[in-house]
Amino acid sequence: MNKNVIAVILGGGAGTRLSPLTSTRSKPAVPIAGKYRLVDIPISNCLNSNLGRMYVLTQFNSASLNKHIKNTYHFSAFSSAFVDIIAAEQTPDNPAWFQGTADAVRQSLRHIAQQDFTHVLILSGDQLYQMDFQEMIDNHVDSKADISIATIPVNAREATEFGIMKKGEGGIIESFIEKPKKDVLDQWESDTGETMQRQGRNYLASMGIYIFSRRVLFDLLQDEVKDATDFGKEIIPYSISKYSVVSFQYEGYWTDIGNIHSFFEANLALTQDIPEFNLFDNSKAIYTRARMLPPAKIIGTTLEKTIIAEGCIINASRVENSVIGIRTRIGYGTTIVSCYIMGTDFYETMEEMNISIDSGLPRLGIGERCNIKNAIIDKNCKIGNDVRINGDKHLANSDHALYTIKEGIVVVKKGAVIPDGFVI
Repeated sequence: MNKNVIAVILGGGAGTRLSPLTSTRSKPAVPIAGKYRLVDIPISNCLNSNLGRMYVLTQFNSASLNKHIKNTYHFSAFSSAFVDIIAAEQTPDNPAWFQGTADAVRQSLRHIAQQDFTHVLILSGDQLYQMDFQEMIDNHVDSKADISIATIPVNAREATEFGIMKKGEGGIIESFIEKPKKDVLDQWESDTGETMQRQGRNYLASMGIYIFSRRVLFDLLQDEVKDATDFGKEIIPYSISKYSVVSFQYEGYWTDIGNIHSFFEANLALTQDIPEFNLFDNSKAIYTRARMLPPAKIIGTTLEKTIIAEGCIINASRVENSVIGIRTRIGYGTTIVSCYIMGTDFYETMEEMNISIDSGLPRLGIGERCNIKNAIIDKNCKIGNDVRINGDKHLANSDHALYTIKEGIVVVKKGAVIPDGFVI
């Protein structure tokens, strides 16, 4: 285990763009790929990079995230590895909550400083990627950098959505602009290498992944810019003119789970024949809570490009281009197309099922003869028989008691009860 580096994973803000998935949980706690949580991605990348000491900074809707981390990441008594939670706290000298990414780290320094380390790796808790951080650390040390920023080459269309770095000799970042307009893009091209340039990826976008030398981080946050609240908008632009700030170019798969559309697309992309995010790589395993669940049981169902997590009972007629989460139950005659079904946290007992039937309520899961397309079904939903959900661009953005529609994607809210014959 690398004993020189501490990883700090930012739990994120209120996550309103990912609502309603974040109405009861923080962004890093949102379930992904049927059995994981978003926070499992940076933690797994750290473990696969031989980094075992991590702090997760939390604030909004943090109960489920805290529970997940507590139940998942246990290490040997003979190991110095840990994944600890630092929750936002009011203190006599600072009564305010976290005001931004930099402020969150600043308020946590008194806890982090108790560890022995030379570098701090700062990560986001809501991105999907597989990266060897040791390569970035080695590059940081070899280039004698004060700060390293992970960058990814993007094309002109994507560049307007990111913070763009201008790279000079030796990978030194010379300047930075936040979401540049199209008419100034030609001034922000960097040498991204022949392969990337052939793809039109001439701009270096910040991935929000940073390495700081210990002294530099403490000096910046406690003395030099002690009122700055955000790394990307304040700390990095200030540092470029004073410190050696180096770009570490990453060319693999990376996506920022910023809104419902990107979340939906990232999940469905996992069903491709050869997905860009590889869940089946021995050297880049994604770790999560070990649940003692039975194998999935599938009866009379045609499956096409579908991922099915453990513990499911599926009697559907067809499931296509979908991710089916843990403990999902789907009734006879149902068709699921281009959906992410998150599953459930528990099984209903036979007694509970009979009570629901006697009360005229659906059972936990998805009923019979349903047709569901372009939808996200959050955890613990009860969807009755003959329900029709047809998400598409013809649906206007709206928010209802049981569901939300964003960009044509229907999101059925956590724990919603959808009666028989309901149509969206």
